[in-house]
Amino acid sequence: MKIQNLFQQAALVFLVSLLLTSAAFAADIHVITSGAFAEALKTLVPEYEKQSPNKVLISYGSSMGAAHDSIPTRLGRGEKFDVLILAGPALDDFIKSGEIQPGTRVDLVASVMGAVVRAGAPRPDISTMAALKQALLNARSVAHSASASGVYLSTELFPKMGISESMDKTAKKIHSERVASVVARGEAELGFQQVSELLPIPGVDFIGELPPEAQKTVLFSAGITKNVSNLGASRDLIAFLASPKAAPTIQKAGLKPVLPTLPW
Repeated sequence: MKIQNLFQQAALVFLVSLLLTSAAFAADIHVITSGAFAEALKTLVPEYEKQSPNKVLISYGSSMGAAHDSIPTRLGRGEKFDVLILAGPALDDFIKSGEIQPGTRVDLVASVMGAVVRAGAPRPDISTMAALKQALLNARSVAHSASASGVYLSTELFPKMGISESMDKTAKKIHSERVASVVARGEAELGFQQVSELLPIPGVDFIGELPPEAQKTVLFSAGITKNVSNLGASRDLIAFLASPKAAPTIQKAGLKPVLPTLPW
């Protein structure tokens, strides 16, 4: 009986020690993501936390721009994060400025652009360049993001199509809000953004991706900040997000997994 009690006490001590050790190695990982990866991340974080003692705290902001909640603005006013997830070119800018540690960029997904109309509204054809151009010219109002996808539309695609002057009158940039939400309220007839940012919003009908000649695929990437609080935990989270295990959730969110080789 005494021996049994000793075994029970030893087992209890071992269990408590294990719990304390796990707690000691657990970390809070502060992540900020731009909109394209937001829905996928919200779904993936609970899956990650089931297999890890770490806890992920998510913030949101656009990849670029001067809006009060954009990632550049929030970093500029001294907010601290461990991991940034945003458009690859914007992440490269943070690497150059020293906000992101060199050698930590990991491409997670490829994102393409699409369009929506208000639920129940007529769906214009955007399957070819000619059809897309006509749909843009026919729309009384067009909404697009103030971030990476919208910058591409206004500075590259509209000039390429020869409709910049017309779009200056009917198109507007949307700050700090999903384009589809604006369309759902009837404040724009046609809305363009990354597909993964359009699909989760109720009150709109998705009409399709831009045609290949108009499409711009954007890589969305993760990087670790210069003031990371736990480098190992941050690497562990990024490794999970870049793994085959995360791929089905990423695809369901309207994104294409990259499945990269990790740089560490």
